[in-house]
Amino acid sequence: MIKGVHHIAMYCANEEDEKRVKSFYLDVLGLTIRREWAGGFMIDTGAGLLEIFKNHEGAHEKGIYGHVALETDNVDEIVEKVKAAGYNVFVGPRDAVIASVPEFPIRMAFCNGPLGEEIEFFTER
Repeated sequence: MIKGVHHIAMYCANEEDEKRVKSFYLDVLGLTIRREWAGGFMIDTGAGLLEIFKNHEGAHEKGIYGHVALETDNVDEIVEKVKAAGYNVFVGPRDAVIASVPEFPIRMAFCNGPLGEEIEFFTER
């Protein structure tokens, strides 16, 4: 049911972080921005995305990684399996449209994994 990692979220604590992220991933590695919105952007790695949030002010409470998003064809079925196994589902499943250019319709849910990590189950609609 899981197809792979869809994206990994990273948080910039300030504008300098954002500049360094863009410099490294775009200029040094030659990757491109796939979509942008007011609070961030997604960088296409060719085998998944880096979701960069640029309005995250202050210290990195959880580190620079926010969550790992696993791509699936059926968010609801995965969530039922996760719940049945006794894991905490703290968001979803729900539909959303990320206000980016172009708009990005999704279905998603979040749970905590066995080490407390945040995992998003994600499908593009």
